[in-house]
Amino acid sequence: MKATIFFILSIIFTQRSRGQYHYQGLMNYLENRMLAMEERIALWHEQNNRYNADLKEFRQQATDLLEKLGKEYTKLHSDLEGAAAQVDRVEREMDYTETKNPPKPCVKAADKMVEQDVVVKERKKEEFFEVSVCVNIVSSIQAMKILKRLGSPKGVWTKDAISAKVYVFNSTSDNTLYEFNSVRELSTSSGISKGRQVSLPSAWNGTGHAVYDGFLYYVSEDSELRIIKYDLSNGSVADSAVFPVEDHTPVYSLNPETLVDLVADEDGLWALYAAGDTINLAKMDANSLDIEQMWDTACPRNNAEAAFIVCGTVYVVYNTKPPSRSRVQCVFDVNDMVSSGEAPLVYFSRRYGAHSSLKYNPEERQLYAWDDGYQILYKLALKKKLWAIMPPPEE
Repeated sequence: MKATIFFILSIIFTQRSRGQYHYQGLMNYLENRMLAMEERIALWHEQNNRYNADLKEFRQQATDLLEKLGKEYTKLHSDLEGAAAQVDRVEREMDYTETKNPPKPCVKAADKMVEQDVVVKERKKEEFFEVSVCVNIVSSIQAMKILKRLGSPKGVWTKDAISAKVYVFNSTSDNTLYEFNSVRELSTSSGISKGRQVSLPSAWNGTGHAVYDGFLYYVSEDSELRIIKYDLSNGSVADSAVFPVEDHTPVYSLNPETLVDLVADEDGLWALYAAGDTINLAKMDANSLDIEQMWDTACPRNNAEAAFIVCGTVYVVYNTKPPSRSRVQCVFDVNDMVSSGEAPLVYFSRRYGAHSSLKYNPEERQLYAWDDGYQILYKLALKKKLWAIMPPPEE
């Protein structure tokens, strides 16, 4: 009996010893884990304090830098305002100087007007009515309006004097143009894609297109220069003709994409093209595309950017390669009725770049200009040509 009791007590003691051993091992493990966590927490606190210090230093540096930039911006803005004021003053002085000392325009006149020579007057009067029945000449730019900006740096926009519809040719080569019912519709549109798309049978080249009496006249270049007459009402090609030039030279050196510039005025359809270093003029039959007569204007191509025709008188606009102030420096009248003293001083205020196109609307007496993607309207002031206001010769 005693032996049995002793055996049971031995078992209980052994189990209790083993439990105390496992309990101590668990406590040691937990204590070690707690120490490791405390070390990590201490390291995190140290890194967090260092990060906060770095962030505080960065904020201070950023504040100092922004303050410095603000001061520099204020100074730069002030300098720019001063420079803009100086530019405006210089432009006003240039305008005054140009008005008081107009440059001598390049005017070709095979036979100068001689008031005493009745025979010459009568001959010129006959020539005038053979080519043109219009007696107006540009005297100045009366007003300017910047409509909006859309499309590429170069392009054309023009208005048909008959239908009053506006046509936009984006870029210098494409086969799709955009039609708007009015200038107002174009000005309120969000882009050229809002207009009616007109797909042409071939791509145009350059910026020498003309819209006249419901027809589009444009130049298509392949192996030869071809004038296409396109009926805008029914969407078909009405006629085409090869333009008789061998050398495909740009008519304006500052717009090398334009090889022929088709122009419409009060007297019909004209074509400006290059002949060596000068610009030539051709009168075209708008119905058959036949060339009726040709002239050498003697206007140089160099530094020319565009041209327009009013009442049979060509006005060539010049600029510089770094875009500056555009101005008319060469005038040619098909009837030799514009003398050197009568040739107008017309200059355009500097805007964005150089004109890629200038299209005259005889009904409104306005130029539709494309300048570095901006669509601009120039209102022209006209006066009578000198001979139109001269008294008739005495018998």
